[in-house]
Amino acid sequence: MTTPVVSIAYHSGYGHTAVLAEAVRDGAAETGATVHLIKVDGITEAEWELLDASDAIVFGSPTYMGTASGAFHRFAEDSSKRWFADAWLDKLAAGFTNSGSKSGDKLHTLQYFQILAGQHGMNWINLGLKPGWNTSEASENDINRLGFFSGAAGQTPADLGPEGVHKADVATAEHLGRRVALTARTFVAGKAAA
Repeated sequence: MTTPVVSIAYHSGYGHTAVLAEAVRDGAAETGATVHLIKVDGITEAEWELLDASDAIVFGSPTYMGTASGAFHRFAEDSSKRWFADAWLDKLAAGFTNSGSKSGDKLHTLQYFQILAGQHGMNWINLGLKPGWNTSEASENDINRLGFFSGAAGQTPADLGPEGVHKADVATAEHLGRRVALTARTFVAGKAAA
């Protein structure tokens, strides 16, 4: 059996996004994948090399003012050295974000991640879930309660700490981690067979 390597490159300003990063890690690890959590605001050369050696990279950031955080943007700009070398070409990519508002323009952050992945020649993995909480009999406790397709999105009231991250959003992030890791396993096995 092929063991894929999944790295989660994320920034968390107040701890909420870290909760989702850990959930993505847990979901990927459940499949037997090797998983690395990498905080991009203190990334080391050894961690850049872990990203280079990964089969999949999951990007994560809070949504601040309608886009990823400044720390994540800095990481993205610094990844241009990898772009010049095609170091991430044909890797898998996915993303997650959190904000204080139900919308908060989180879609823009996920699209920013998709564009970053596209510039690197990576292959984007979507959430692969139908929306939850969109009928009169549904609940805010449904997985994918905010109805995103391109990645995992969470919403935490701005006056709550990391313990306030919604359990359904944690479950959605875990799902994303499993989906990425299982897709990476198939992808790596296919490359080996080719």
